[in-house]
Amino acid sequence: MHVIVHGGAGSPPESPATRQETLTDAAEQATEAEGPMEAVLAALRPLESDPAFNAGVGGAVQSDGEVRTDAGVMTHDGQTGAACAMSGVVHAADVAYTVATETPHVLLAGDEAVEFAASSGVETGRDLTTAETRQRYEAADPPDGGPADHLDWVREHFSGTDTVGAVATDGDRLAAATSTAGRWYALAGRVGDVPQIGAGFYADDRGGASATGEGEAIARFGLARRAVELLDTYGPKQAAEEAIAEFEDATGGRAGVILLDHAGHTGAERNTAAMQTATR
Repeated sequence: MHVIVHGGAGSPPESPATRQETLTDAAEQATEAEGPMEAVLAALRPLESDPAFNAGVGGAVQSDGEVRTDAGVMTHDGQTGAACAMSGVVHAADVAYTVATETPHVLLAGDEAVEFAASSGVETGRDLTTAETRQRYEAADPPDGGPADHLDWVREHFSGTDTVGAVATDGDRLAAATSTAGRWYALAGRVGDVPQIGAGFYADDRGGASATGEGEAIARFGLARRAVELLDTYGPKQAAEEAIAEFEDATGGRAGVILLDHAGHTGAERNTAAMQTATR
């Protein structure tokens, strides 16, 4: 099994060595999985549980004080699932996988996605905030009221770019997955690129990609799909570099992307200050 994992593109982390060890352990654990889909899910679970990453526990808080998680998964042969805007769900990628395997749909959202997760055996009802994230949210002096009352505050405070993702192949099959809690101080209910096919994640018979960064720009550009398309011309390393160059030229946004082809060759590029990755 060949695996590449990322911990999000953005500012340099406070404890890079600790985060890198977690990423390396996650990639190592993923190589023991039975297949590529099982591998990417295995890689993401510890990251979704670790407050050092912006996915699941300790994730970004939206304007109403809620953490909502999103994820998407896809295989080389087109099996796809996504779930978004889920309160209380740590392992969003597991929900996306269940959407892919147990429903005729590609995306479930909101409270109904949470209900589906619970009925499928995925844990729900968790408090995803931590003391640190609660303090950070309160320090930003959030307004009372509903989404319309939050707009001016959101425009002033909306920030952050982190996500987690993984791509894995056994030389035949391939899977990509991305999971996130979104961006800080987003309007309640905001959904970014992560659960959108071709934006935050993509896979086909050429390879697979997971994107991270400014979700609105990534969604408009279709970063993950474009990175995989470039495998027609380049190897993964150069394809990732070209994808980020095209993305920045087209949007002016900040992002990172990881790539893996069926031979196990990897690529990773960013135009942010940092993006930690691990390969196995």
